[in-house]
Amino acid sequence: MKLKITITGLKVHDVGYRPYLTELAMRLALKGFEVYNDEKDGQQAVIALVEGDEQRVTKFYSLIIAERPQLANVANIKSEDYTSDIMPLWQYASINTSSQMNKAIPVLLEMRDDLKSAKGNTEAIPQILEEIKGLSDELQPGFAMQFRQMQADVRAIKERLGMS
Repeated sequence: MKLKITITGLKVHDVGYRPYLTELAMRLALKGFEVYNDEKDGQQAVIALVEGDEQRVTKFYSLIIAERPQLANVANIKSEDYTSDIMPLWQYASINTSSQMNKAIPVLLEMRDDLKSAKGNTEAIPQILEEIKGLSDELQPGFAMQFRQMQADVRAIKERLGMS
């Protein structure tokens, strides 16, 4: 079974939709998967192409109807049959991981530099921790493991500075 799923709304780009949908596709072990940003009728759109057995594709669609990234503002989700080729999920996930890491690495390096400069200035630590907490809402499910490591690192830094 193949579907083309179109998600439209005021804010569906840059809210984590593509990584969210990729992780969901991996969790359901879909055979084929692609997702990209587009525009439809003056609104932002996310287009997902999915392929798999009927039960998994149906479950994927029902989950994206029920759940969405926290910052998304969705107006409509619709599906239609799709007949063209769809990239294998493993291949898309590999490409997507590189793309998302390219977005995350500059932010993480900046945070690292901020923490280094704050080491001698404990007054700046609460502000940095608030920034990290704010970023946690924006981090994508695909980066959950890296984020947990970052949280552990922050806890260790706080302990070394005597902040509990």
